Amino acid sequence: MYPILVSAAILVILVALLKCVYSIFWVPYKIQHHFHKQGVSGPGYRPIFGNTAERRRLVKEALSKPIASPFHHNILHRVFPTYSMWSKMHGETFLYWFGTKPRLALSDPAIIKEVLMNTGGLFERMKFDPVTRQLMGAKGLMELTGERWAVHRRISSLALNMEQVKGWVPKIVASITDMLEKWEEKRAGRDEFEMDVHKEVQNLSADIVSRTVFGSSFEEGKRVFELQEKQMHLASQYHSHVPIPRFLPTEKNRELRRLDQEIRGSIWKLVEAAKNRRKEESSRNLLSLLTSSYKNHDGEEEKLEVEEIIDECKTFYFAGKETSATVLTWTLILLAMHQEWQIKAREEVVRVCKDKEHPTADILSEFKIINMILHEAIRLYTPVTMLVREACKDVKLGNLHIPANTPLIMAVMATHHDTKAWGEDADKFNPLRFSEPRKHLASFFPWGLGPRTCVGQNLTLVEVKLVLAMIIRQFSFVLSPAYVHAPAEFLTVQPQYGAQILFKKILN
Repeated sequence: MYPILVSAAILVILVALLKCVYSIFWVPYKIQHHFHKQGVSGPGYRPIFGNTAERRRLVKEALSKPIASPFHHNILHRVFPTYSMWSKMHGETFLYWFGTKPRLALSDPAIIKEVLMNTGGLFERMKFDPVTRQLMGAKGLMELTGERWAVHRRISSLALNMEQVKGWVPKIVASITDMLEKWEEKRAGRDEFEMDVHKEVQNLSADIVSRTVFGSSFEEGKRVFELQEKQMHLASQYHSHVPIPRFLPTEKNRELRRLDQEIRGSIWKLVEAAKNRRKEESSRNLLSLLTSSYKNHDGEEEKLEVEEIIDECKTFYFAGKETSATVLTWTLILLAMHQEWQIKAREEVVRVCKDKEHPTADILSEFKIINMILHEAIRLYTPVTMLVREACKDVKLGNLHIPANTPLIMAVMATHHDTKAWGEDADKFNPLRFSEPRKHLASFFPWGLGPRTCVGQNLTLVEVKLVLAMIIRQFSFVLSPAYVHAPAEFLTVQPQYGAQILFKKILN
């Protein structure tokens, strides 16, 4: 009996070893060979770890070298150093490795358009890694696929359509007014005062999300943002290394589980409190819209479950806050750098608003110059450096044959700075680029394209226009001597050392 058990154990070990050899060596080298035959190269595969060590080294080097004065907007080497380096060595389309998993990097607008606009199920959003799934929500719009995604998309689109967002303008203006009153207190009668606007607009964006999602103030949802900030930094560390299995009881894994439990508990309390207030509020907030039932095209009732609502709230809390704050930060930095455009924007605000104390929903479409400035800021400092899709089956993409389950990394930031699409001055700040519609749809896609276009872009754009208009009308501003130009990716593109700006009150 004993020899039989020993033989069985040896057989199990041999099978396990063969599986390891197959997955760690055979499959990656087979995939690498497949692409090499098609002329696609890249940094060579390293067993188990892939290119993780090199990625980590490139990121560390990038973050150690701020952009020297005079500041410029050629930032790809800092915010997406792996793409910047490897595309120079291997071409704009190349293969690299995250552990034993391949990644095919792309930046050709025509191919990107083909992927993102596809409605035939050939490409799907790649499933989040476990840490990002906790951050965004496993049952939220960004993670779901198939019919359940379609239900979430229909409900979220109804909840965030432009008419609904315009109805929230008074709430957004109230948040901005509160922030500007605090700025007046900090000014304390001085002609000039300095602030880190990145921190300021993060708090502002958090307050706006809280008011529009839950109909509450920032203080009520403050704990959720604090917890998600910790989650975000842990997620950033996770993405820089070979992932550690979530079931292992490491210190980071335990902390991630604790944060997730506390966030879900906090949001659940806010959901319940918002439900109780719903009948008392004159205007509907996003949560009341998400908890409502809707009729689909077939007349059937659709409704989100409690866990789905919580995960959607996590998504809106994180993505809504980070995206708006990032866009606002870089737009203010750019206007501080380029005084001529700040003056043009201020003249437009005065002309459009006239004697109105605050901008209103009905005049937002008249902000033509602000709209151009905003889009150029988003182009140069796109909040997300890449979009990821996965081939669901073997497919031909352009001249390439892509095996099923291959992740496609679409380098948004590289495309937005591409001289072929934008001209030799692609790294210059020139809002006039957006005075006319773009010739190629996929040369500018900060919100994605096709069926998965960002559902919250209306809210972000309205929020940012209102903030810019109200700040520009009250203050002129320049960069502080303390400012260090160091864009860096921490899930979104942020100023590594803050955004110190000197403000001066405009006396009417």
